[in-house]
Amino acid sequence: MDEVQVVVSHSQRATLRAELHEVILDEADGLDWATLCKCDLIYAVPSSQLSERRGTVTMERRRQIAQRAIRALGFAGL
Repeated sequence: MDEVQVVVSHSQRATLRAELHEVILDEADGLDWATLCKCDLIYAVPSSQLSERRGTVTMERRRQIAQRAIRALGFAGL
C-alpha cells in the first residue's frame, strides 16, 4: 500500500499571518486563495483515500513545509 504524508490546511481564506509552524499556500500551489498549512501535525494516508488533486505545491513551499515541520516537531535538535 502506497502512503503519502499530508498536513492539515484550512480551506478558509487565510487572513492571519503564518506562525512559525505554518506556511501560506496560494494560487502558485494550485489553490483558489491563500490557505494556511499547519506543519506541526503530519498524517500518513493511503494514497487510495485521496480522490481530488487541488494542485501541486511549489518546490520552495515544500522546502518551507519541511523546515517548519522539522522545527515544530523538535527534530532539528537531534
